[in-house]
Amino acid sequence: MKWIGNVRKMGSTVDGNGDIAYHFHGGNPLDPCPTWEVNPWLGKEIHVAFGGDIHCVVTGKKIRKTFGEGMSYEAFLHSPMATPSIMRPELSRIHEGVALRDEAWEREHHLTPHVVYVARTSHLKVGVTRAVNIPSRWVDQGAVEAVVVARTPYRQLAGEMEVALKDLLSDKTQWRGMLSKVECNSDELLQAKEDCFDMLGESYESFFDLDDNITTLHPPVLMYPPKVRSVTLDRTPEIHARLVGVKGQYWMFENGSVWNVRSHAGYRVEISAD
Repeated sequence: MKWIGNVRKMGSTVDGNGDIAYHFHGGNPLDPCPTWEVNPWLGKEIHVAFGGDIHCVVTGKKIRKTFGEGMSYEAFLHSPMATPSIMRPELSRIHEGVALRDEAWEREHHLTPHVVYVARTSHLKVGVTRAVNIPSRWVDQGAVEAVVVARTPYRQLAGEMEVALKDLLSDKTQWRGMLSKVECNSDELLQAKEDCFDMLGESYESFFDLDDNITTLHPPVLMYPPKVRSVTLDRTPEIHARLVGVKGQYWMFENGSVWNVRSHAGYRVEISAD
């Protein structure tokens, strides 16, 4: 099988056992390309070839470099998909009727239920996402387990809680640590949730999620290379190696190289398996 198109972030589904199935899709450059399943390619020799063309994921125009996730500089400055409240949820003001870029888009995406969570990626981290993005957001971050701390009616409030918890937990993932074998520890995860309650205090208590249901996730990984090194298609336009795992938005190869699919959004590639 051969796939040709402009890269987009991988999608995923999670079954009742927590097993993750990854789906690769893209644009041509904006028209949807056929989706194919990534898991069956595990153990095969994969060839990824980049010919030098990049297209903005917002406009489809050919560009020299990307900003944000596959955008032209102009799109990065003006598209609602790069509005500042995406990276910093506490900046959202749409609940006050104030839009930062696009009122309709922000009402649809930010004036909607959100969750504050603790996930184990490379370590325990705090995060915020729309409720409808659970568990896909955790999959994208390479989490092996996660629990909801609080549920809010809009984005800014969840972001406000996240900021309050940054003295307790990091909001960043160390990608090298995430791309290793990370063991679950439900007792530690639930203790972290209790610590979050204590840190947030009574002013946020009405939003606390008292359900201690833990989501456990199993990425499709045949082996974890002892050392990993990130490769970019700008410097290494061809990758030819055996695919041994997929975790977060990374493809992991037997030789220790890893390719971040999401960071290559907009790149036009040809992918095949031997």
